[in-house]
Amino acid sequence: MEFFSIASGSSGNCIYVGNDNDHLMIDAGISGKRIEAGMNEYNLTTSDCTGILITHEHSDHVGGLGVISRKYGIPIYTTAGTMNAILKSRSLGTIDRSLFNVIEPDHDFSIGELLIHPFRVSHDAADPVAYIVSDGRKKVGVCTDLGTYDDYIIDNISGLNAILLEANHDVRMLQAGRYPYPLKQRILSDHGHLSNENSGRLLSSVLNDDICHVFLGHLSKENNYEQLALTSVQTEVSMASCPYRGTDFPITVALRDSVSEKITV
Repeated sequence: MEFFSIASGSSGNCIYVGNDNDHLMIDAGISGKRIEAGMNEYNLTTSDCTGILITHEHSDHVGGLGVISRKYGIPIYTTAGTMNAILKSRSLGTIDRSLFNVIEPDHDFSIGELLIHPFRVSHDAADPVAYIVSDGRKKVGVCTDLGTYDDYIIDNISGLNAILLEANHDVRMLQAGRYPYPLKQRILSDHGHLSNENSGRLLSSVLNDDICHVFLGHLSKENNYEQLALTSVQTEVSMASCPYRGTDFPITVALRDSVSEKITV
């Protein structure tokens, strides 16, 4: 399988996972033009996609979905709550309801040769999920927009070969920053976003000898920066009781404005 980020951040998210025959887009939170350009960097096109997996209805995850759905008619997979929230959104325009395939958390489904496992995350959206994608041999995960984690999350993202994991903010930057107090409280809540430190702690609980790459994603534009996220996560892993150090595995930051390297698992 191949795995790369077209965009990841508080201003827009779009991730690719696929193999030779099946090509999946996880979220479409940037313009169709940017999605196409990102796919083109690895000799793919948006029209190659056999499915779009939507995590939740916030604009940074569905902002380009209306345009893409009308242009390409790609099947959309998401929960009933997210689908209903998307269909009520005026900003996306009309989306053909028949394109939606309703999925349920913890109920696996297939798209071609790929098996997808959706699981619940704690976020202030209608019915948000994260996704694990497997070809039967290898597994990759995209896990962002979670205000907290527990054994359920750990169990779901254990045993992966690659992961894109949220490292949204530095707590001190957020607390001292210019965001209004209610927004700060939302981000810091159990239904907000994962901090750098909590990202590192979660990662230390799921690292294994078969992980070949870790992407840190969904960084805040205002309350984080690349090197801080990377160093903080590596430090938390090194300080944890797990048998690994933060430098034992390739960890890179998936950026909001550029396509990441492509990982093959």
